[in-house]
Amino acid sequence: MPKKIEPLSAVEVKRLSHAISKDGEPYNALHPVGGVAGLLLQVTPSGAKSWIYRAVVGTKRRNIGLGGYPAVSLAKARDKAQEMRERIQQGVDPVEQRKEARRELIKQQLATMTFKDAAEQYIKKKAKDFKNDRQREQWQSTIDNYVNPIIGKTPVREIELPHIKAVLDPIWEQVTETASRVRGRIENVLGWAAVHGYRSAENPARWKGFLDKIYPSPASLKEVKHFKAISVETMPQFMQELKQRRGDAAKALEFLILTASRTNEVIGDKRLDKVGITWAEIDLTKKIWTIPAIKYKTGKAHRVPLSDRAIAILNELPRKADDQPIFTSTNNEIPSDGYLRSVLARMGVKATVHGFRSAFKDWCSEYTAYADEVSERAMGHTDKNAVRASYLRSDLIDKRRQLMADWENYCYNGHPVTVSDNVTAIGGRG
Repeated sequence: MPKKIEPLSAVEVKRLSHAISKDGEPYNALHPVGGVAGLLLQVTPSGAKSWIYRAVVGTKRRNIGLGGYPAVSLAKARDKAQEMRERIQQGVDPVEQRKEARRELIKQQLATMTFKDAAEQYIKKKAKDFKNDRQREQWQSTIDNYVNPIIGKTPVREIELPHIKAVLDPIWEQVTETASRVRGRIENVLGWAAVHGYRSAENPARWKGFLDKIYPSPASLKEVKHFKAISVETMPQFMQELKQRRGDAAKALEFLILTASRTNEVIGDKRLDKVGITWAEIDLTKKIWTIPAIKYKTGKAHRVPLSDRAIAILNELPRKADDQPIFTSTNNEIPSDGYLRSVLARMGVKATVHGFRSAFKDWCSEYTAYADEVSERAMGHTDKNAVRASYLRSDLIDKRRQLMADWENYCYNGHPVTVSDNVTAIGGRG
């Protein structure tokens, strides 16, 4: 039986501290406070204090936590300890009772976990796997717009094929690419829920061997949409006019075209607070722009050979600190999406900025003898042929340098003498 002591007052309890060993080492102290036999105040070297009720339950010695001090006062701790004592006398084990209550709570949570809750937890857990914040936002947006309004409040353990069809039927043939992403994300969330015990392992959102028997494949429905591009034939006239325009936005667009780059690589992405090209990425001596892996679409560093005009554009701009972006808006911030589009609008050109990459690829394919691998590397595309990609380890920088020089020459001067109906004398010089 616990030793009975004289009850301590609230002031005396407040003064209790941790213990010190003979060697001078601090350690946790357990102080009997009286009032109820077995009631102790634990004090750690850090100063944290908590209540413990020590008793024998059946044949087991139990240390039952009653809460922290001073959140649980001395009087309240004595009331709790007395309650525990009475329950033990009635044949109840408070520790086992708590464990059972926790098991019941978990059981209820497993039964009531909704799709919305599961999706939020999945996205939170997978956040580190996303390439950037925008990818997370896209995930959340598709869930919020297409899934939660229909099955967001449905417990994941109850979700079956009819629920999946209720989400996908209205959008599968209307916005196929989006619908395909939605299906994949539902599958991932339900898979996560199954692993964590919130539902059975059967996944009604899986494609292979299940939904592919119900819906036509996305590939068969997908309508190829091209970015509206200026024609290759009109590029020389356009570029001559662009070259005459003043302003950093026009220079940024001209630089983008000459390097066959993407918008975010040149001017950044204001939505993600990510800057575009900086002076630290430029080697004016070697005429190389190295885009860091963290900023490039493939996740690998990408070298871009700079033509003479591209270098000249950079030299026309004020030199800033190495970590500062080269192209900024008028208030020295990351430009918005309309920064480059506005140049085209003022010129009366009905084309997209991304469409200039299409024009570059058309020129490479139709008017030069360069191997496809060279233009694909220039555009930063990865080779979809895994075997070929494993052997093609070089980034073909020398061939790409000549390619970009020929592209610059064409952009301002047009075609040289044609040697056949489709291929000019440009390219293929080893």
